[in-house]
Amino acid sequence: MSIQIRQIIVATRTTLGSIKRRKAISVSMALSVSLVVMVLTGFLAMADGFEKALSGTGSPLVAVILGGGTNRETGSDVPADAIRSLKASADNIGALRNVSGDLVASRELVVPVDVFGTGDKTSRTLALRGMDASGLSIRDGITLFEGRLFAPGAREIVVGASIVRDYPGFGIGAKVRLGAVDWTVVGHFAANGSAFESEIWSDIDAVRAAFDRQGEVQSLRLRLIEQPSLATLNAKLATMTGIPLTAVSEATLYAAQAGRTSDLIRLFGWPIALLMAIGATAGALNTMMSSISDRTVEIATLRALGFSRLSAFLATWLEASLLAAAGTGIGVLASRLVFDGWQASTIGANDTSMAFQLTLSFDAMLTGGLLGLAIGLVGGALPALAASRLPLIAALRARG
Repeated sequence: MSIQIRQIIVATRTTLGSIKRRKAISVSMALSVSLVVMVLTGFLAMADGFEKALSGTGSPLVAVILGGGTNRETGSDVPADAIRSLKASADNIGALRNVSGDLVASRELVVPVDVFGTGDKTSRTLALRGMDASGLSIRDGITLFEGRLFAPGAREIVVGASIVRDYPGFGIGAKVRLGAVDWTVVGHFAANGSAFESEIWSDIDAVRAAFDRQGEVQSLRLRLIEQPSLATLNAKLATMTGIPLTAVSEATLYAAQAGRTSDLIRLFGWPIALLMAIGATAGALNTMMSSISDRTVEIATLRALGFSRLSAFLATWLEASLLAAAGTGIGVLASRLVFDGWQASTIGANDTSMAFQLTLSFDAMLTGGLLGLAIGLVGGALPALAASRLPLIAALRARG
């Protein structure tokens, strides 16, 4: 083993052994790093969870026809003439038909409604989706686990599992006021944890009558024969006159909305985390300068005994890095315990509240961990340089 390596080992042992004299400031540095890591991983877990919930919503075999040049259901308008024309068409438009040869389609309309959550004094806006009875069969992964489907024309609703869990008063048979009229809960459905579970479904004619939306259709859902059939459907829509219509897969529609919102969450999370990281770096620098002040005699004595500047530099830098690593470990572990699987809600598709589960991925933990380690490496560099340049006479002055 070379003399240089031995000097670094001895200097590092001396430095780490003196940490117990600076417990309070060392612990504060580690905790500040852990807080930064938790903030960043929390935002990343929120973005990942939201993206997972929306990206898992919809099927590539379900086509959503929108009108008016928009890529969202809200603001879209599909004229009744266009719907009749599609249903009357004998051409192959790429969509499934029933045994009678009729097109299997669901006219749909989303209306925002205010509902009070458990323990809340303020209301949240949920999505009441009016649809045809075929709407459930067209979609993938929908399970009516309690009760029955709404009856055509009746003011009856089936409620998503997330709403049943988070909001009181949605038991089977309950009367719920949505808008100006009362609705009867007749069923509960699950959708594999997707955004559909944050919706309330009812018959489209009942919804249009209750909210004065007569004749309005925002989207038309069709079941595709196969994924490439979407091009066939769009070719048919291009031949129709009137309001421009376009068809997108349901999976693409929700994935696009997921990307926009998750990017926005990250856009807020990163600046906050970086600002906190700057403060933590300043704290690390202060901690290490205090360490050098406390170890002035030790460092100068080692230098007087022939220890190199490199050994003094690395010993101090390693102390900062190890404290940051400890804080990073605490932050990642705490994030795993606190955030992973935590239920949250935010504004989702159609500008209504959507429940989702935070997902702390390996990439999020790695990103937060690297930021925490960077705080120690950057915050400890300048004090380490100061330690390596400490004049030998400092030991005599300290003793004097």
